[in-house]
Amino acid sequence: MANPNITNVTSILGTTTYLTPSATTAVVLLPNAASSGQVFKINQIVAANVNGSAAVNTTVSIYSNGAVAQGSAPSGGTAYPVVSTVSVPANASLIAVDKTTAIYLMEGTSITVTSGTASGITYSISYEVIS
Repeated sequence: MANPNITNVTSILGTTTYLTPSATTAVVLLPNAASSGQVFKINQIVAANVNGSAAVNTTVSIYSNGAVAQGSAPSGGTAYPVVSTVSVPANASLIAVDKTTAIYLMEGTSITVTSGTASGITYSISYEVIS
């Protein structure tokens, strides 16, 4: 697992992706493969309660040693919560990360999310792929 030198940047690509987990266990929102040669600068993570009738708890974590496909359960490693079991009211959103609290996601790690209600939270993540 190398730590790419971001002073030798050849490319910065901005992207946004989304996920509505259908279970209440931790799943990968954004993986960064162990040999990607990239670092991801996480600019924003939003958890939107789409349940409509009740509050839903959410946890967003950085997961070490478990960069698998989006929507998959993390494999191995440890979860380091960014927000832990925060209640998101019905029809409301929680900004878990924004530009003032940006995170660098290194190779071989991932961002994982856990929802207290199946299909109750839609997560969006905006980030830059730096290589």
